[in-house]
Amino acid sequence: MVDVLVIGGGNAALCAALMAREAGASVLLLESAPREWRGGNSQHTRNLRCMHDAPQDVLVDAYPEEEFWQDLLKVTGGITNEHLARLTIRASSSCRPWMQKHGVRFQPPLSGALHVARTNAFFMGGGKALINAYYRSAEALGVDIRYQTPVDSLELDGNLFIAARSGSQRFEARACVLAAGGFESNREWLREAWGQNERGEWPADNFLIRGTRFNKGVLIKHMTDAGADMIGDPSQSHCVAIDARAPLYDGGICTRIDCVSLGVVVNRNAERFYDEGEDFWPKRYAIWGRLVAHQPGQIGYSIIDSKAIGRFMPPVFPGEKADTLPELARKLGLPEARFMETLTRYNDSCRDGTFDHTALDDCHTEGLAPPKTHWARRIETPPFYGYALRPGITFTYLGLKTNDRAQVHFGGKASENLFVAGEMMAGNVLGKGYTAGVGMSIGTAFGRIAGTQAARAALKTTEATSAAV
Repeated sequence: MVDVLVIGGGNAALCAALMAREAGASVLLLESAPREWRGGNSQHTRNLRCMHDAPQDVLVDAYPEEEFWQDLLKVTGGITNEHLARLTIRASSSCRPWMQKHGVRFQPPLSGALHVARTNAFFMGGGKALINAYYRSAEALGVDIRYQTPVDSLELDGNLFIAARSGSQRFEARACVLAAGGFESNREWLREAWGQNERGEWPADNFLIRGTRFNKGVLIKHMTDAGADMIGDPSQSHCVAIDARAPLYDGGICTRIDCVSLGVVVNRNAERFYDEGEDFWPKRYAIWGRLVAHQPGQIGYSIIDSKAIGRFMPPVFPGEKADTLPELARKLGLPEARFMETLTRYNDSCRDGTFDHTALDDCHTEGLAPPKTHWARRIETPPFYGYALRPGITFTYLGLKTNDRAQVHFGGKASENLFVAGEMMAGNVLGKGYTAGVGMSIGTAFGRIAGTQAARAALKTTEATSAAV
């Protein structure tokens, strides 16, 4: 029997495995994916949102706890557990030295429209490099890793963990950490969660999955049936507007279209439907997937002119390009007359100011609904560009209710040896919305807590058994 069983193979699972092993526990990690696809959604990440009261290595200026909290409060609309959120925020300030000890390297922050030089620490080599570093460290420390081992059920005695099952295989452990991700690649569950809209469409049928294809939510369903306390809305998720040409799975960060705030977005009827300049892109980019999901056909189109080029992260594939706006409308398959009416109305409403895409500038619209609050400039300088957008689901927020010891609860009672981390509990902090890098903050904080607590529970059991003997 192993001391600690970790179910999952992404950032949260690896943090738990490493912490448990460092605490002296024997650890077995079960990853559902094959080795080449290991790491869950973490392989597609780039950075970690970090609180800091003064400049720190790759982080400039300061990003204090209260500002981080207010940013989170704004995007979640208050649907968050403040105690657990602040725990995550504080933990984000001190985790980097531990990460570096396990081989993670950070790079100087990116500049430009993403505006994250102050708030986020970027991984050298991205999420794949982070995952590889953690796996190397786990192997060196003696963590036993099994790939292609999806867990489908747990054996429980009341609220105590006994064993996990993967098909005919059975894995006993003194304590267990659940970190197996959400249900974003379960199309039927997404369909059920989003339902049918007033136009008779099933929006989820047009969703693309930015993350891993292996997150089916099997353990979330199993734990629901087992009576675990759940939290979160199944329709809420990290949902980004991405390139409509992206693959069905594993498109990752490179599928994002980052020019939304520098132009306008229209639906297939050539109508605008939201304020593109509401706030900085890292704080608002994750609302656009959901916005597009509510549009006819679950598609939108980001429209810019040549003034925007060089001010945002260019997408992997070029968009449609045209010398005139009517030509662009035709290339995108949009109703030309309506498109020109929308663009003319927008251009006429723009009020000159001092444009600055790195600040909340004074370039705005007047008399336009919806307004554009910042970065509103006339779209009039050819060539013009258009990018088709689809909702891209990264991870879902429905999960297990937990506390500051990462314990799973049953009927309000905390389990002594079953813990949860990562996407499987992110809904405690993220009721809705998202801000760049906070998923990694949650996974790192609760992965480390869960691993520490699981090792403590397992070793306590071992000591009790030895004393009895």
